[in-house]
Amino acid sequence: MITAAPVLAEGPALTDLHLNATPRTGTETARIADVVAPTQDFTAPEPFEGNPGGAATVRARDDADAFSQPSANIGFEGELRFKVGNGLFRKLWVSSPSSTLASDGLGPLYNSRGCQNCHLKDGRGHPPDTRGEAGGSMFLRLSVPASENDPRSQIEEYLAGTGNPVEPTRPDPTYGGQLQDLSVAGVPAEGRMTIDYAETRVDLSGGEVAHLRVPEYGIDDPAYGPLRDDLMISPRVAPPMIGLGLLEAIPTADILAGADPDDADGDGISGRANIVWSARHDAPMLGRFGWKAGMPTVEEQSASAFSGDIGISNPLHPDHAGECTDAQAACRAAPNGGGDARGFEIDAEGLELTVFYSQNLAVPARRDEGDAQVLRGKQVFYDTGCADCHRPKYVTARMEDRPEHSFQLIWPYTDMLLHDMGDGLADHRPEGLANGREWRTPPLWGIGLTRTVNGHSMLLHDGRARSVLEAILWHGGEAAPARDAVIDIPPEDRAALIRFVESL
Repeated sequence: MITAAPVLAEGPALTDLHLNATPRTGTETARIADVVAPTQDFTAPEPFEGNPGGAATVRARDDADAFSQPSANIGFEGELRFKVGNGLFRKLWVSSPSSTLASDGLGPLYNSRGCQNCHLKDGRGHPPDTRGEAGGSMFLRLSVPASENDPRSQIEEYLAGTGNPVEPTRPDPTYGGQLQDLSVAGVPAEGRMTIDYAETRVDLSGGEVAHLRVPEYGIDDPAYGPLRDDLMISPRVAPPMIGLGLLEAIPTADILAGADPDDADGDGISGRANIVWSARHDAPMLGRFGWKAGMPTVEEQSASAFSGDIGISNPLHPDHAGECTDAQAACRAAPNGGGDARGFEIDAEGLELTVFYSQNLAVPARRDEGDAQVLRGKQVFYDTGCADCHRPKYVTARMEDRPEHSFQLIWPYTDMLLHDMGDGLADHRPEGLANGREWRTPPLWGIGLTRTVNGHSMLLHDGRARSVLEAILWHGGEAAPARDAVIDIPPEDRAALIRFVESL
């Protein structure tokens, strides 16, 4: 028996075009369902819980390289490819023309000179330290509502045909799809992101108090004319890189099985899939990566970042000027690092090596999973409803060409779906099927090592939360009941919950 591919409304089946996967038999599907079923026993760790990345898991390190290790099962040849990819990930690109022909092509507008500069030590970015400082590992997404004269995109045509409405938006005609606050010589940067914080108090049970910082975002010194009144902005911090290949290897059917867009079961949780158009496969696919699940694969996420964040052309984004719009004449006319000899500023082989590196940044082993307080916190995690969206475990697809990711029991603590997180976290900017209040559930694996790797503990899509507790208290919308439960539980249970999350 072969399990049927899932269907979105009346559209064609969504399949794993990016995976060369062996279909599961009915017997195997039933066995996997048994393995990934939520636990009812919180007296001891579950089998294999200490290895969240399956056989790819590496020993947890107490240093800044904890997120920079290759999959443990990658093999000698794979490790060589990983190291070459690491070199490309760490490369600092320079402007054209340059004597370093393999490294020129930066910008002309950009947010960072290299992948590692945003994904610091392969970990989590953070907001700028001072008002008006260049974003570095954080930037603003930009868009405007589509006009009646704008043609529909491929994904909009597809979604309209399935009966799934989407609020169409477009990149800003002047400033593009994201604000670039850096530029090469002779080309003005687009402007400066500003953040102002106010504080609000949250009273917790047992007389405890928490303080949340409420951000307000703006753009100063726009260099290419006034900003539109209908400009939508969304702050984005660079997320950690570990386990991406394993998340990519989860069968689409397993993710869609958790979707309940109309809350048919009445539990208040209505996870939705974001469906995006794949530039590589020229077809609709499940969105998996990015804060709103706007990209279907690690390759397409990487290619988009090369173009938008660094201004580096590649086979999926061939424009040598990157994000430069027609309204930015100096940017469009600036020298680039392509040309007849190179074709793209990073070619197909370089992109593939960078993708392989990104797919194989290993998840560190759990710490203290058998500790009594951690086990109590795990039970609180389930009892308060956190596990309803932060789904603990999956089994990846069987793939002969990706043995390091094939048929692994993994523990990412995400359902990979979109959820309404309430007004407090809303950016009011649609992205595909995601509306302005929805965000993809972020994986939690490795979250307790953020300070070790990155020297800070700033969480959520814009780094506003300075701790796990603050991140929980920002949950609204579908997650409001879980948040309120955490506020009301005894302080010792709240401490146990935090200890459990930080052990992941």
